[in-house]
Amino acid sequence: MRATAAAAFSLLTCSCLRSTSPTRLPSSSLRLPLRRGPLAAMATAASFRPEAARSPPAVQPPALPLSKFKVALCQLSVTADKARNIARAREAIEAAAAGGAKLVLLPEIWNGPYSNDSFPEYAEDIEAGGDAAPSFSMMSEVARSLQITLVGGSISERSGNKLYNTCCVFGSDGELKGKHRKIHLFDIDIPGKITFKESKTLTAGQDLTVVDTDVGRIGIGICYDIRFQELAMLYAARGAHLLCYPGAFNMTTGPLHWELLQRARAADNQLFVATCAPARDTSAGYIAWGHSTLVGPFGEVIATAEHEETTIMAEIDYSLIDQRRQFLPLQYQRRGDLYQLVDVQRSGSDE
Repeated sequence: MRATAAAAFSLLTCSCLRSTSPTRLPSSSLRLPLRRGPLAAMATAASFRPEAARSPPAVQPPALPLSKFKVALCQLSVTADKARNIARAREAIEAAAAGGAKLVLLPEIWNGPYSNDSFPEYAEDIEAGGDAAPSFSMMSEVARSLQITLVGGSISERSGNKLYNTCCVFGSDGELKGKHRKIHLFDIDIPGKITFKESKTLTAGQDLTVVDTDVGRIGIGICYDIRFQELAMLYAARGAHLLCYPGAFNMTTGPLHWELLQRARAADNQLFVATCAPARDTSAGYIAWGHSTLVGPFGEVIATAEHEETTIMAEIDYSLIDQRRQFLPLQYQRRGDLYQLVDVQRSGSDE
C-alpha cells in the first residue's frame, strides 16, 4: 500500500501550489500588462464558453449522503470451482464490512475463469435470479444483511441467446441499483504476447451506467472500458463523484497501462477512481496482473495491492474533489468555442 506516499504527495502538491516571492522585473517591463483584472478574466472565460464544451451542459454532482468513508477492494483468487468462488467472495465482503467498509468492490469475472470457453458455462440469468443466478443472489443478500453498497465486480450474464460481461451494483437494502454491461469488448492482438477476443462469445452493452448510492454518485466501467477517456468524461459530466472499474489486465498490458490509465482518468476528471482485479494465478490460462488500486482526484495513488489475494482498505474523502478543482479550475477553462463532448444518450432523453 502507498497511503503514506499519497499523504506526502498531497502535502507536497499543496505546498508547491502556494505562491512564492515575486520576481523583481526591470522597470521597462512594468509598462507591460502583466495581468488582467477580474472583469477582463471573466470576459475571456465567457468568450471561451466553457459550459458549451459539454453537450448537454455538465450537471452538478448531487448532495453527498456522506463525505468520508472506507472503501474495500477485494482482490480475490479465482478458481474453476464456482461454489468455492462465491463462498470466498462472501467471506471477503463480510470481513471488509467488519473492518468498517461502506463500499466494497469485487473483481472482473470473479466467479469463474476468464476465458471464452468459461463464459457460457458460468453465465447467470440475472433476471430470473434464484438458483439461476447464485452469484447475483449472494451479492444481493450480503449487501442487504451488512447494509453496504456493493459494486459486484462482473460476472458472465445470460440474457436470451446473448452473453454479457456485467457489473451489478447493489444498495444497502440489497436492491439492484444499476447494471453495467461492458460496452468496449476486449479484442486485442499483440503478436507474441497476447491475443484475446471477447467478441467471440460476448455482446457489447449499449448503455452508460451512473448509479446514485449511499456513498455518492458512481460511474461504472469494466476493464477495457477504462481505455476510453470519453466514457469517464461523460460520467464526470453526469455528476459522478467516483468511477469504479472492475478489471483484469494481463501480464503484458498491466505493467504498462493499468496504473497509468487509472491515474489519467482520475486526474483528467478530478474525481476518485477505484479498481478491483483478481489475484494472479500463474497456472491459469489468462494470468491477471492484480494491483487493485484507489486513486484520488489529483491522480495520486492512495492505496494499491500487489498481485496476491488480499483486501485493500482505504478512505475516500470527497472534500478533496472540491479542493483539487479549486487548485486547477478546469471546468471554467475548457474551450467550448473550439471543441465539444456530446452525450448522445442524454441529448436524446427528456433531461
